[in-house]
Amino acid sequence: MAKQQNPIPIPMPLSLSLPLVLVALLLPAARGAAETPQYTTVHAESDFEVRLYGDTVWMSAPTPDIPSFHVATKLGFHRLFQYLMGANLNSSRIRMTTPVLTSVVPGAGPLRSSAYSVRLYLPAKFQASPPVPLPELNLHLDRWPGHCVAARSFSGRARDKNVVEEAEKLAMSLSRSPWANSTDYSSKSAYSVAQYSSPFRIIGRVNEVWFDVNCRSTAAAGVESY
Repeated sequence: MAKQQNPIPIPMPLSLSLPLVLVALLLPAARGAAETPQYTTVHAESDFEVRLYGDTVWMSAPTPDIPSFHVATKLGFHRLFQYLMGANLNSSRIRMTTPVLTSVVPGAGPLRSSAYSVRLYLPAKFQASPPVPLPELNLHLDRWPGHCVAARSFSGRARDKNVVEEAEKLAMSLSRSPWANSTDYSSKSAYSVAQYSSPFRIIGRVNEVWFDVNCRSTAAAGVESY
């Protein structure tokens, strides 16, 4: 077990490159090498799949005043990384997990534009009793009940333009499947982007776009519901 240390404040935003360098060393190159939330695949198509996730706990960094997906992800992750490095009331060091999940929150930003919330899944050992983040980080716990997610994979770097394009492709695929009317409108997010790769990985990057879907709504279409 790593020796606990008191957190060292990192200025924002000038030191954004520092946590990116550190996470590049901590985040495994292969998607399966880091701890990630477990799921069961309940439906698969050629370009997307529907997964059933169990109850999970995430740490969330809201970024309501940042209109850019890319910038919001960097700023939100900076705060989450400080939390992992010991900026919590226990001064606990927490292992990096995947994915880094950025959710689009429609109408939550300035002038009712979209805003973002950046999340990290907490390791299994902290799911029951997560360390409390320092107040100045403006983080909060998200306890997600078990639910279904439609996921579409894409490569390259996730940026403002291509994440919208990938979300549109997933929406089109869903509209042509038994899940056409299954979008979960009770969800607080329009969609989410999951990034599994180190920021310095160039080839073979793994990303996904997620829609929350209602598994029960597909029962009439002949798809097994949960």
